[in-house]
Amino acid sequence: MGWKSKYRCGIEVIISTNLSTVDRFSNGCYSKGNTEAFCPNIPMLFKHNSIADEEARGRLWAKSTWRRFNGNPWFTPFCSVFIAWQETICKQVARLYLWPQTLDIPILDSSIGAVKKPVGILHVKVLRAQKLLNTDFLSKSDPYVKLSLGGDRLPAKKTTVKMNTLNPVWNEDFKLTVKDPESQVLQLHLYDWEKIGAHDKLGMQVVPLKLLNPYEKKELTLDLVHSTNPNDPQNKKARGQIMLEMSFIPFQEDSKKFSGPLNIHERKESISSLSDDNYSLRGAGLLLVTVIGAEDVEGKHHTNPYAVVVLRGEKKKTKARNKTWNPKWEEEFQFVLEEAPLKDLIHIEVKSKKRRFGFRSKELLGYVDIQLMDVIYNGRINEKYHLINSKDGILHVDIRWKVI
Repeated sequence: MGWKSKYRCGIEVIISTNLSTVDRFSNGCYSKGNTEAFCPNIPMLFKHNSIADEEARGRLWAKSTWRRFNGNPWFTPFCSVFIAWQETICKQVARLYLWPQTLDIPILDSSIGAVKKPVGILHVKVLRAQKLLNTDFLSKSDPYVKLSLGGDRLPAKKTTVKMNTLNPVWNEDFKLTVKDPESQVLQLHLYDWEKIGAHDKLGMQVVPLKLLNPYEKKELTLDLVHSTNPNDPQNKKARGQIMLEMSFIPFQEDSKKFSGPLNIHERKESISSLSDDNYSLRGAGLLLVTVIGAEDVEGKHHTNPYAVVVLRGEKKKTKARNKTWNPKWEEEFQFVLEEAPLKDLIHIEVKSKKRRFGFRSKELLGYVDIQLMDVIYNGRINEKYHLINSKDGILHVDIRWKVI
């Protein structure tokens, strides 16, 4: 059996994946000297003769292309580079189409996606520590504690530094956002503060959040260790203890919602009508602010935009996006609040910065002030806002309120 081209290429042979046969086919294709007649023969060759060897395919395309254009003096200097490209592309693409090979694309489990959403607040009160290691020669240690949750990318929280003591007393409160109480752990790291150089490690400990019952305060006294590795020989050395209180407060699933945004008159009436019994609105919670992106933000001297979010004196900012009028950030910021921000405005600025000759210049591209009343009553807003002091600038944000 053989394969015969309906285009008169000048050949009629039995085709296989043998490279010598491919060479003969490419020679025959070029004998016509017609690209329109030459090109359709190659996919027909693959189809009718099941040429599955990517090396044979790549060589056929490259060799035929070489012979087609080798006589052209303009194309000759680029032939070798072109052939190398053809062979590489053919080999990589062919691997995706060879049966029974498959390209597996993992799909994220919906349960995993749900874990990433905040589900509650962890209250931690660092009480004191005792009998800590002394890493200084001429004086006692200057201890402080860093707290963080496993799997959380947010910066660790820190206590104050207690100078020249091995039995520090802090009594400091912290709040951390919990995304998965079944798997996350509270990480505690104690350090000896140093004015110059790296801070010496005094010890550490972890507390699995699954040990906590919701709404129940738990007092813990933990022995400090060098690491969580049970085979670490340095764990045998006594490093003192740390005392703390912990409680996990989950968010309320069903908070009071209204059908739509309130006008100014409705806001005033709603605020005045709130009573101490309506704790779901007046109580503590978590404000999640996602700065999605901006459009048409143009600077006079440079456009490397970043966003600054300010609420109740607490300031957070996104990363800068270089040389673009339409930056995309998709960055989320968390504000743990003791009471609902019913009368608060959140201030968001879009700025541009550039470093030149060791100096950093900044430029305001626009700003917006957002009333948080609608967020508290509706639970969430996702809007685009026109930036003040900007010709056409628009800011896209998503704001959510989680009640404790």
